[in-house]
Amino acid sequence: MGVVEDFKQGQRRMWASGDFPSVATLIQEASDAVVERLEIEPRQELLDVATGTGNAAVPAARLGARVVGLDLVPKLLDAARARAAAAGVEIDFVEGDAEALPFEDASFDRVSSVFGVMFAPRHAQAAGELVRVARPGARIVVAGWTPEGLNGQMFKTFGAHMPQPPPELQSPVLWGSEDHVRELFDDPRLEVGFERRTLTVAWESTDGWVSHCEEVLGPTITAKAALEPQGRWDAARADLVDLYERYNEADDGTLNAPAEYLVTVVEVSGD
Repeated sequence: MGVVEDFKQGQRRMWASGDFPSVATLIQEASDAVVERLEIEPRQELLDVATGTGNAAVPAARLGARVVGLDLVPKLLDAARARAAAAGVEIDFVEGDAEALPFEDASFDRVSSVFGVMFAPRHAQAAGELVRVARPGARIVVAGWTPEGLNGQMFKTFGAHMPQPPPELQSPVLWGSEDHVRELFDDPRLEVGFERRTLTVAWESTDGWVSHCEEVLGPTITAKAALEPQGRWDAARADLVDLYERYNEADDGTLNAPAEYLVTVVEVSGD
């Protein structure tokens, strides 16, 4: 396998580790913001790319959309199907790759991705796929962590302790940079707008939050598994605790830290 396919196999393993469904509940607010910006009308056809456990797909279906949720990770799709069943909504969940969407051109009225497509390694290819499957007059809404925000800095902290990735694997947090995203959607048929929002990471303490991430969050689990045998995890963990402390707005020993993300709204010309 090549570098890109090796990376994707690693992504499948990473996001299947831990307990991402519990993490997904903590970022539901951002998914709700994306669904709001989609401005869904009943019976519109929506594709939610890298749907995870259905954070955006389920509320969109509740609004009357006909939803397809796509993800690279079978374990997450199983959780999404169970969640949709519990919510009493019908959603077609499909295993697939954001860089090669298994749908015809101009298939959807709405296309979304919440902290998902950002992890596809070749950004222009993934963005092109979002546009390709969108019908004339469609709306595409994507959320990505900003590089300077808490979670963008979390990935930077991991990167300081891990081997540098090959150049063909682009950093996911670039989806939180307006200049970068504007280049991805540089097409006269597209009108691109941005909104910066935050959600709050709240826990009983910064150290407790990092300990929780060691158990449930794929990127943290993966970094620990790589660094601990080399005796390097303690230093990385200390840097993570320090990061959360720097962003922490609480003064009572708890954690209350804003995590900034960028919402991109792309309007596809009806011509």
